[in-house]
This record gives sequence, C-alpha cells and structure tokens, in this order.
Amino acid sequence: MELDYSSDGIVRLLRTPPEQRSLPWLKDALQQAIMLELATLPPYLCGMWSLLQDTDSGKAAAAAIRVIVFDEMSHLGHVCNLLTTIGGSPRLADESVLAPYPCPLPGGVRPEINPDLEVYLGGLTKDSVEMYSQIEAPEEPLAQFAAAEETFTSIGAFYTAILEAFRVHQGEIRGTRQLTRSMGHHGEGNSLFPIRTFADVEQAITVIKEQGEGTDKTPDNPFPGHAGELSHYYVFREIFRGRKLKKIQETPPKWDFQGDPIPFPNARPMGRVPKGGWANDPGTVPDAAVQAELDKGNTAFSAMLHALEKAWEQDRPEDADPHMDDAIGHMFALKGPALKLMDMPLPNDPAKRYGPEFRFVATP
Repeated sequence: MELDYSSDGIVRLLRTPPEQRSLPWLKDALQQAIMLELATLPPYLCGMWSLLQDTDSGKAAAAAIRVIVFDEMSHLGHVCNLLTTIGGSPRLADESVLAPYPCPLPGGVRPEINPDLEVYLGGLTKDSVEMYSQIEAPEEPLAQFAAAEETFTSIGAFYTAILEAFRVHQGEIRGTRQLTRSMGHHGEGNSLFPIRTFADVEQAITVIKEQGEGTDKTPDNPFPGHAGELSHYYVFREIFRGRKLKKIQETPPKWDFQGDPIPFPNARPMGRVPKGGWANDPGTVPDAAVQAELDKGNTAFSAMLHALEKAWEQDRPEDADPHMDDAIGHMFALKGPALKLMDMPLPNDPAKRYGPEFRFVATP
C-alpha cells in the first residue's frame, strides 16, 4: 500500500475480508497505526506547552496532559516493535506519513462522535480539548457522548483488527529488532518490551487501547502512573466539562461529570497553524526572529523522527540505544522554541501568538 497520510488506507484495509488479511496486510496496517500515533502528539504538545501554571487547575491540566504525551510516545514505540517483530521497518522520517495540519485523522479514520473531525495545532482552548477527546473516544463511552446513528471506523476497532490478524499469523512473530526501555515511572504500560509471543502482542495492544479509551467497565486507566488515573478520553472530558468524573450508580455502574468543579485553566493564546505552516498565510508570514524559532522546532522534530527510525533499523539493542537517546534529547529540545513562539504576536492578530508547526525537514 502506498504511504500517504491523506489516503483512506485504514478504511481500505478494514474492507479486506478477515480471511484475506495476509502478512503484507498486517505490515501495512501497523505502518498506518504509526501514522495515527504520530498524528496525535503535536496537538497534545501544543496544548500542554500553552498552559499557564498560575492556578491549581493549570498545574493539574499540565501534569495530566504530560502523562498522556508520554503514554502516546510509548504507544508509538509499541507499534514499532509490533512491526519489526514480523519483519517490517517503521517509516517515520518521511513527509508523506506526517499529518499536514489541519487535517483529518489518517487513513480515513472517522470517530463516531464527529465524522468531520479536523485535527489542528493550537493552544489549549475549549475547542482543542473537545478535539482531543474526540480523538481518544471509545466506541461506547461510559459517559458524555451519545451513540451515533451511523457507524464509522474507530481507532479501537482498527487495533482490534490488527490483533486478530496477529492471531492468524502468530508464526510470523520473530522477535527481531525489538527496543526495550524502562519507563515505568510514567505509567505501568509505558515500558517498551520485546514482542516475542502472541501474548506480548495482546499486552501491547491492550495497553494502547485501554490507556486511551478505558475499558467497557471503568473509565480508569488500567495501566496508570498514579492511583486513580483516568484514561485519556475521560481526562480530556473532565477538563472540557469543568467537573470531576464521579460514579453515580453502582448497579449497573454509571458515571457522570458531577464531581468537584474544575476551573478551565489559563493558557497562552496560540493561534491555529494554517495549512502548510505560518508562512503559507499572508497574514501570518514570520519575521526573521519568528522564523529562527520555527526552524529550531522543525529541525528538532525532524531529527527526533530520523533518530527513532534509525533506532528500529538496528539488529542489536545495544546499537539502537544511542539512537533512542538522541530521539529523547531532540524531543525535549522542542519545548524551548515552542515557548518562545507562544510569546510572539501574530502580525494580523496581536491578541494571538505563534506556536510550533511540526513541519518535516528532510535533512535536519
């Protein structure tokens, strides 16, 4: 399958009858999953960095989104391990697999709660938190959204299809080019572990699905970093609704946003990045100072992707570790330019600020 973020690759993969889902089908599906995991990180990072931690709610929101960001990075790692264990090679440092914000989710994924969802880069607002929760929404939320009349392809359904394909192709699990990394301090499911058996596959996919969506019985994150941690969807819904999620009925279990109030946090007023980047809109063309910070951020982002791709190309873990260390260093280097940009007013709207673009640079 040709790699193209804007294609309907996931939808086409799921149209393939289960009995025809071959090993190449599984490799294509996992590359699409990599694109999906990569697409969520920049919007969450923009929201997190925009937060002003001048109130308790701001500090709590920043901490909660930081946990989610690390979860999503771990999910990307799990998917890369799933691909290399069956002989595939993750593609990350390639403009064709990256989200051209603003854009839909990749592969034709359309959440039931909003089939027209547009993913964009901007500061933390009510609208952006709504977008985050729509990305993470389970097929049947325990609270907040009503079921849609029409059924669309959800992220959870896609990962379920991947799991079932692995069940058929268990003999192809080789345990090759597996990265390991101890990250239990970020959450029980965050450490990268080698995928050598079907049970390992089940564990990795369970972590990805349930950290984001919860389960069909509880909104809690089954793989938390701290006691009482909710899955991503319900964290975002609490921020949006301005109330803690509370269990209001035992039998059958029922939850609603009737707990303690949560004031909406203050945030830097980052504007929405236009299609193609700030320079692509005549009203937001950067001056030299802004462009310098944009270049720093784009270069760090691209270098991170190159380092990650290189890490999963190595046959021996000891050869992969330096590349993974480089990737982590580049990830932390993203924050400085982002914060500087969020203090730089837009020329066509001084009440709004610039922010990172997450554009790919072919040779960082």
